Amino acid sequence: MTDELLTTYQLAPSILSADFSHLGEDIKKVMDAGVRVIHVDVMDGAFVPNITIGPVVIDGIRDLVHDAGGILDVHLMIEAPERYIEDFAEAGSDWICVHAEACTHLNMTLSQIRAAGCKAGVSLNPATPLSALQEVTGDIDFALMMTVNPGFSGQKFIASVLPKIQRARQLLPDSVGIEVDGGVAPDTIDAVLATGANLFVAGSAVFGAPDPAAAAGSLMGKMAEKARSKTR
Repeated sequence: MTDELLTTYQLAPSILSADFSHLGEDIKKVMDAGVRVIHVDVMDGAFVPNITIGPVVIDGIRDLVHDAGGILDVHLMIEAPERYIEDFAEAGSDWICVHAEACTHLNMTLSQIRAAGCKAGVSLNPATPLSALQEVTGDIDFALMMTVNPGFSGQKFIASVLPKIQRARQLLPDSVGIEVDGGVAPDTIDAVLATGANLFVAGSAVFGAPDPAAAAGSLMGKMAEKARSKTR
């Protein structure tokens, strides 16, 4: 299942924007609507200014997500992520993504993720050149391209990243998924779909909406339309 999800169009709602007093209910709503990838943003107050979620939260939602046929997509926006790979894997993570900017030995960290039984991803900040991926194209299962600067809420979608995402699709083999994170919403989804990306993180556009299930369904409808157009 996880291999199929990596290379097909998938919406990945970020629980960072969910109501944590009703987190399980919010997750169930979007999964009942068809979501199969739940995105977890982990911030440490060092690599990015905010402090958010740790392994205990992942452990708390793992059964809810896995029993519904979904996977946990964990985005480590933290310094020296190699110190915590095993903790996040044991908590129930299925995909673990680290930032190229945060890793001293990126190949080693990616090997560590795979050895822990998870799919390995690398994230690039908006201003980080695509060349940071060139030497690890054979070591990753997906690449996450930031379209906002990580760790700051309320930012405007950075449209100048779109050509970089297109170049990433040309660089990476078809077996490697491309995820986009930051400002993905009804008014930006068409432009992001046009880059060749197939995984889309949405936070406030889903969990910040009055009806998260309907919001997720609308975005997934756009993805389904794109998938149909590719098969014509």
